[in-house]
Amino acid sequence: MNDLADRRQEEKDRRRDEILDAAAAVAEIVDMDALTMEQVARKARLSRALIYVYFRDKDDLLLGLADRAHELLSKRFAAICSRRKTGLEKILAMGRSYVAFADEQPVYFNALACFAAHVPEADDQQSNMHRCMESGDRLHGLTIEALNAGIKDGSIRPDIGPPALTAVTLWGFMHGIIQLIATKGEVLAKKGAGSKQLVDNALSMTTRALRK
Repeated sequence: MNDLADRRQEEKDRRRDEILDAAAAVAEIVDMDALTMEQVARKARLSRALIYVYFRDKDDLLLGLADRAHELLSKRFAAICSRRKTGLEKILAMGRSYVAFADEQPVYFNALACFAAHVPEADDQQSNMHRCMESGDRLHGLTIEALNAGIKDGSIRPDIGPPALTAVTLWGFMHGIIQLIATKGEVLAKKGAGSKQLVDNALSMTTRALRK
């Protein structure tokens, strides 16, 4: 691209980030189901018409937040992989990091939950769904790399099955644990299954399942 095209793209990216910043700020105050495009426009100090240039509707906006969540998690996971020696250590650290992310960034975790429940439509290639799918694939790829590294270094069993399938299974397992903590945490704690115990037990089970 030439300089003019570069500047235009930078401006578009900056404006998109401003809208997502505003959406995240609104979602911290109101329930995500109650969030409206008008609220986001007011927070961003932009017209609703301009919001719709970047996000065709509320669902598309939530996909934008999920895409950002993927990017934030990818940075965390990449940092983890650079500091841990074995593949198994990387996988377990990723699990704990995902739990911490949900606690520290509830808006973005909720956006991920919305993304997981989203049913793609025929024209989603033209929406933020496509962008979100691509960032999700990159995040997923980091888990696959850690599994392959573990098989290679001997910390993970070679018979776990296809790493891509195992990565999805691990994500579903930890995602479910996090949602249990968020929705049933107090009830489960009274039964002796507090948040820490659930996470520790989940990672202990993961270790037993993967360890060579």
